[in-house]
Amino acid sequence: MSIYRMFLCASFAFATAGCVSVVKDVVTAPVKVVSKTADVLTTSQSEADEKRGRELRKKEERLGKLARKRDKAKKKCDRGDDDACDDVAELDAEIEREQDRPV
Repeated sequence: MSIYRMFLCASFAFATAGCVSVVKDVVTAPVKVVSKTADVLTTSQSEADEKRGRELRKKEERLGKLARKRDKAKKKCDRGDDDACDDVAELDAEIEREQDRPV
């Protein structure tokens, strides 16, 4: 009888070892899902800084492009091109709007 009990206990121990692993996975799965969702939905400070940096660089690029166009138009205006003088005024206004635009 004692050998039978030892065999039964040993069989039970081996059989439940796999169950414990499955139970552990089932119990921790909701926690993993919630933490993954939180990571996806929240923005870290470094990600926010990178995004702001990209936006600032794009703004500076637009301002640089407008300034170059204005400088070309100013040279033409200085040579007597009235249309270029109008363009200078428009570009100045556009540059001012771009500078006032929040990032």
